[in-house]
Amino acid sequence: MTAPERGRRRRGRGAEAAPQPSRDVNYRHLRNPFPLMEVFPVDQIADMHDTALRILEELGVKTLLPEARKLFKQGGARVDEDSEMVFIGREIVETAIASAPKSIACRAGARRRDFNLELGSLVFQPGAGAPNATDLERGRRPATGQDYLEFLKLTHHFDVFQMISPQVEPQDVPTHLRHYFTTRAQMELTDKFPFFFSRGTPQVMDCFEMLTTARGLSDDAFRGHAHCYTIINTNSPRTLDIPMAQGLIDFARHGQMSIITPFTLMGAMAPITVAGAITLSHAEALAALTLTQLANPGAPVCYGTFTSNVDMKSGAPAFGTPSHFQASLAAGQLARHLGLPWRSAAGSASNINDVQAANENQFGLWGCLMAGATVIIHSAGWLEGGLTVSFEKLVCDAEVLNMVAELCAGTQAGPSEIGFETALSEVEPSGHFFASSQTMERYNTEFYQPHVHDYANFGTWAERGSVDASHRATDVWKGILNDFQAPAVDNDRIGDLHDFIARRTAEGGAPPES
Repeated sequence: MTAPERGRRRRGRGAEAAPQPSRDVNYRHLRNPFPLMEVFPVDQIADMHDTALRILEELGVKTLLPEARKLFKQGGARVDEDSEMVFIGREIVETAIASAPKSIACRAGARRRDFNLELGSLVFQPGAGAPNATDLERGRRPATGQDYLEFLKLTHHFDVFQMISPQVEPQDVPTHLRHYFTTRAQMELTDKFPFFFSRGTPQVMDCFEMLTTARGLSDDAFRGHAHCYTIINTNSPRTLDIPMAQGLIDFARHGQMSIITPFTLMGAMAPITVAGAITLSHAEALAALTLTQLANPGAPVCYGTFTSNVDMKSGAPAFGTPSHFQASLAAGQLARHLGLPWRSAAGSASNINDVQAANENQFGLWGCLMAGATVIIHSAGWLEGGLTVSFEKLVCDAEVLNMVAELCAGTQAGPSEIGFETALSEVEPSGHFFASSQTMERYNTEFYQPHVHDYANFGTWAERGSVDASHRATDVWKGILNDFQAPAVDNDRIGDLHDFIARRTAEGGAPPES
């Protein structure tokens, strides 16, 4: 007999049961409580930073956007227009580091969704950027607009995701109109912090206009805080392409946040060693960070890295490996050396939501946590090294993130928690605490309640159909989508948003720039 049943029996069959308290969780403002690990001694981290500055000074960064080269030159860098190489002096980089904000106030669609990015804070995003979607009922497929909408709803549902990520690319929406589809969906279906791709100034300006229209922001209010973000990937090794450089400039000039992410795979686009790969990544991140500060000193920018190794037998990317873990630790040391909020990533190379996928994602996740990452992307749903996002894996990974969030939320040890009067003194030797006052008061609220994990014994589990975690996750995501309720929106503003999209679509949209 469970404790609630015993309580009801003591009150008598005719007694009316009192309303049971529900568990109130808030995972929106997490702090990382874990002791940080270091993979390299402090002097070696300083040497890696110094070597990265040497790379920028002596080897340079190929910068394909003329406007970016102009900004670097105005800032004092040496520019070779013929080769498109930019050589950035360390004093220029150090000035940029000094002007980059150490804490970034992120304004979401609702004030309760706001958060700060700084060393010590912790924000999760689901997997991002995949061209394919998969689930157990519909199989693996090129991602559609419907998939995008469903993943957006799932991201909104789980409180542990504080930021929206571009989980899948809707392949059935033309590229010159895709940003209208994805931005409208974010404005209508969620009040969390939104994401916009950087695919040329026209698309970025469209997205800014849609956000300010839907959220009722003046130009000054928009520029005064970070209301959205983009992810900037350098082309390793040492190349900054046109749309990425333009994105850095556009977001910086409008006071919006760029998350800089060199994607350095050891043995492929980066040296085969952790130290060499992270040094290259650090140099590329510093170059991109410097460009944002030359465009607008004080612009919000998040340092980032995504470094793992390739499988040297096939050349395929591998994630959740020991080298991936070590690279995250090293990146965390360098971010703390700079004092900047930073982004790292989990992820999996597995093809399905299996034990390999769970192992890789959790090993990568704990690397991020032990490294002190501020933003952890690809923390849920990511398969095939980023080619696919899985509905079932997103739900299963969210279970783990919820449990991590429980650890981050902290616990108390006051008199009511110790329970001398309400528990310890009530129970005789060899007794049990099922019916103690403390247990009866807290049994509905004390422990985390899983949405996928099944704690039933084998017999009960078998009687229920022997359903494994992946198939239970199918029921979970289908239930969330079936019961989904979008946050309230201003209908007049949304109407203006629709009018803007209709007008821009009639004008031909905005093809992405390359």
